[in-house]
Amino acid sequence: MGANLGALAQYAPLVQGGVFATLLLAASVFDARKRIIPDSICLGIALTGLLTFEPVKLAGILAAALFLIAALFFGGMDGGDIKLMAAAGLVLGFNKSMAAAVIGLTALLVFHAGNTIIQKLRGRAAQKAYPFAPFLSLGCLTAYYLT
Repeated sequence: MGANLGALAQYAPLVQGGVFATLLLAASVFDARKRIIPDSICLGIALTGLLTFEPVKLAGILAAALFLIAALFFGGMDGGDIKLMAAAGLVLGFNKSMAAAVIGLTALLVFHAGNTIIQKLRGRAAQKAYPFAPFLSLGCLTAYYLT
């Protein structure tokens, strides 16, 4: 019986990665289409963290505190983005969550710069707000698989 649990445990990171990626994709699609991230998706991501739980990963929630502070002082971000980062923090841990935030924010800045240039060339005004979950998801998946 112990050998069977050991064999199952070796697949936990693989299962976790697949479920994590699927839920992040769902959050991205919801945010892009409806500008909302359902709590059920955030809860699913948080529960995904239990597959390879380590107490040190609880510190990953702190990465969401940066988004909360930014939302309180500067606005422009909804609670779903903050909950998404808190849930992803339980999967990633603190260091990977911070890397995910930097990667996601960088991707958003690059996208905005490119979109602004293209829209100016077309003689149109650039979009002022974007769904944030696709960029955060890109950061989370990059941090999960590459760091």
